[in-house]
Amino acid sequence: MDADIRKILADCDTWAVVGLSNNTDRAAYGVARFLQARGKRIVPVHPSAETVHGEQGYASLAEIPFPVDCVDVFVRSDLSGEIADQAVGINARAVWFQLGVTDQDAYTRTTAAGLTMVMDHCPMIEWPHLGPS
Repeated sequence: MDADIRKILADCDTWAVVGLSNNTDRAAYGVARFLQARGKRIVPVHPSAETVHGEQGYASLAEIPFPVDCVDVFVRSDLSGEIADQAVGINARAVWFQLGVTDQDAYTRTTAAGLTMVMDHCPMIEWPHLGPS
């Protein structure tokens, strides 16, 4: 898993953050800010399509009009597989399921489609020891 984490953190520049809104109490808000501070472009994906951290939001992955490198998933595990399938559909390069988010069937489908995938980890936690220097 460490090699996949390193690859995503180093190679993915545009991150669609599914579940990101302006709710500062949610983990997605802080993680997106962290990624942005490290030079990553964040793209909020939330039904309200809010602008967050100065970036235009979209109601779904399919509505994003430019390529996405990584889809960072902040939804419950029972909803995460559908998001992973959508990530495959938009030709993302990677999928990242946040802490507590797991779906082994989605992992199997997503990696079989050629995407790199990480489950049950947080890029903010992994960055200090596995991220780019």
